[in-house]
Amino acid sequence: RFAVSVGYWKDPYIQYFVRQAKERKAPEINRGNADSPGVCAAGYYARVHGVSYLIKAFLERTGCNCQIVNLGAGMDTLFWRLKDENLLPRKYFEVDFPMIVARKIHNIKSKPPLSKPIMESHSGDSLLIDSHSLDSSRYSIVGADLRFPADLQEKLKKHSLDTHLPTLLVAECVLVYMSPQQSANLLKWAASTFPVAMVINYEQVNMGDRFGQIMIENLQRRQCNLAGVELCSSLHSQRERLLASGWEDARAIDMMKVYSFLPQADVQRIEALEFLDEKELFEQLMQHYCICWASKDSSNL
Repeated sequence: RFAVSVGYWKDPYIQYFVRQAKERKAPEINRGNADSPGVCAAGYYARVHGVSYLIKAFLERTGCNCQIVNLGAGMDTLFWRLKDENLLPRKYFEVDFPMIVARKIHNIKSKPPLSKPIMESHSGDSLLIDSHSLDSSRYSIVGADLRFPADLQEKLKKHSLDTHLPTLLVAECVLVYMSPQQSANLLKWAASTFPVAMVINYEQVNMGDRFGQIMIENLQRRQCNLAGVELCSSLHSQRERLLASGWEDARAIDMMKVYSFLPQADVQRIEALEFLDEKELFEQLMQHYCICWASKDSSNL
């Protein structure tokens, strides 16, 4: 929310989910990636643009005849932003713990700028809504625990998940909070359920070095346990876990590489927003997060 208020990128919807922070965030955090207690800080320029680039490539390749499942979506605003750009998939699903979902549904119900786009994109029968789920023809939010894929699938199918549609699964700082076995089960479920699918995973990498160890210690001091951190040792380990879970093709790049790929005119614009004197810290931080993506493609999309 703070990064948006400074002008790093536009998100007219985040204000309805997140109160403006009282303290000022450091520029390297706004541009890069960071953890706050238990919740990976949402947004951040390189992450938003890197993940968005892959999502839009998938939507373009499928002509939006697809579905998106946002795993551990929290207060994410992607559905509303895609609607504004006329890029909605056939159906957009969000999944998070029931407590988070209840909070998000409350915000949607009480704020017309959030509820109106859902109503506008809805067709057919009356919209289903209770304290832990909301289901319209284009947007669905489900309370579920990602550690139990069978239960997750059952809930998504009740909300019209179509396993035959090309499916994009997005997980941003989610898998690292699960044990390696639990995240493997989730990835295997996704790879075996959808014949044509892509998964995007954004999280830590290179966690075995000194900088990575300090990050882990800082989080542990806040009672935040990264249960799956052993899989974040390198870009190679990140790719291998995806291939071992049944995905056919997998890639991973660190966020410094992502930053270098972004349109340079816009990078210059955001670098002028705030003075950054800790360039080395920024680079180290960016080298300890990555975007990985994998696909399964029976129809050669």
